[in-house]
Amino acid sequence: MKNPFLKAFRYPLVFVLVLIGIHSFGVIYDIKLNHLGVYPREVEGVFGIISSVFVHGSWEHLFNNSIPLLVLGTALFYFYPSLANKITFYSVLYTGILLWLGGRPSFHIGASGLVYALASFLFFSGFIRKHKNLMALSMCVVFLYGGLVWGIFPNQERISWEGHLFGAINGLFWAMYYREEGPQRKKYSWELEEELLQSLEGLEVIYQEIHGNEAEDEQPSIRYEYKKRKAPS
Repeated sequence: MKNPFLKAFRYPLVFVLVLIGIHSFGVIYDIKLNHLGVYPREVEGVFGIISSVFVHGSWEHLFNNSIPLLVLGTALFYFYPSLANKITFYSVLYTGILLWLGGRPSFHIGASGLVYALASFLFFSGFIRKHKNLMALSMCVVFLYGGLVWGIFPNQERISWEGHLFGAINGLFWAMYYREEGPQRKKYSWELEEELLQSLEGLEVIYQEIHGNEAEDEQPSIRYEYKKRKAPS
């Protein structure tokens, strides 16, 4: 697929279609899938660390997660293609683990934790990298989904605010952890020179000076000293 945007879009699209298929199966055959969610600190809830993201309580619940998954997922795969799979998988896994450890004693279902992780990653990563295009993306995330921040507070009993909170924490963590990987801002010549001089600061290369006769096969002494220079203003 030559169009990079369509290539990025197909991954979240496939994921959302899987979510629709699973929910449709449950509705058609009248099967309650809530037991596949995370149940904190209970053995039977461990499996839900992975499976909970695929289960939704209603069509409205699924729709509310599907749109941001398509938007944020496409942005992730478009701007961070080398990191997208890892960010997605780790966000699901570790959000689920934190939810199992720290959530309320109830079944937690839905992909909203992943939504919060993606939004958090895209927002913080742009500013951490100081990349103009990615910072613009961060501002778009704020404009579109800035209201998500209220979801990390316990304001509605039936909503897993813990999943939202742990998802947001995961997004921030992976933005910091992978800050040196993926797209990087362009560095100017004086910044590269500054980094080089810092790495060489205090470095000394010393060879022994000849002492005695040449038969000892010793080498002449050469001493290099590197002094830090000021970057051009």
